[in-house]
Amino acid sequence: MNSILTIMKREFHSFFISPIAYIFLTLYLVLTNFLFFQGFFIAGEASMRNYFELLPWLFLLFLPAITMRSWAEERKNKTLELLLTWPVKDSEVVFGKFLASFMFLFIALLLSVTVPISVMLIGNPDEGIMLSSYIGALFLGGSYIAIGMAVSSFTENQIVAFIGTMVILLVGNLISHEAVLASVPATVASFLMSISLESHFTSIARGVLDSRDVIFYLSVIGLALFFNTQSLESRKWE
Repeated sequence: MNSILTIMKREFHSFFISPIAYIFLTLYLVLTNFLFFQGFFIAGEASMRNYFELLPWLFLLFLPAITMRSWAEERKNKTLELLLTWPVKDSEVVFGKFLASFMFLFIALLLSVTVPISVMLIGNPDEGIMLSSYIGALFLGGSYIAIGMAVSSFTENQIVAFIGTMVILLVGNLISHEAVLASVPATVASFLMSISLESHFTSIARGVLDSRDVIFYLSVIGLALFFNTQSLESRKWE
């Protein structure tokens, strides 16, 4: 556990010694606030529903930019080989890096607290739904991060990692789109809904924290981290 925390602190600190963290947080907060409040006053409804409808797509843009550097940066700085020779398991290195990125996501969501505060000052929203939606955002973002790290571990090019992650996440969201579901048999549509990254978040954002949605996201995260670990171990054999 100490090894995981050490790696997490190392990785988390690396975010803030470069401009990427500050650029990410600024763009994320400005864009989410602008897009939400632009439609909020038009709708005239004290609800954050539109805010959370935007998140899967904004995460798709921003989180691959964070994860694309997970392993490429180590190779660029010639520290990957050194990191893998530490007396720690590959799985601990992977999980430590995941926790660092997850904590960064948590801070980004925490800084957006001005949005629900503003909504509560203007009207009387359902606080339970807002809390459930934020929990869902953490699960959704965690799965995006794990997938992005796995993709990053298979390439030395940050741009390839960024685009590859975006494509996978885009497919993971679009398979539950109405146009897609309407074009396939009912059994296939049901299966696509069950593996869609967005559909499970939508379910949680309704205010119901179903164990099936939680298990789905934990499974995605666990599977992606497993592939990430296997990728590192294969490099050792090389």
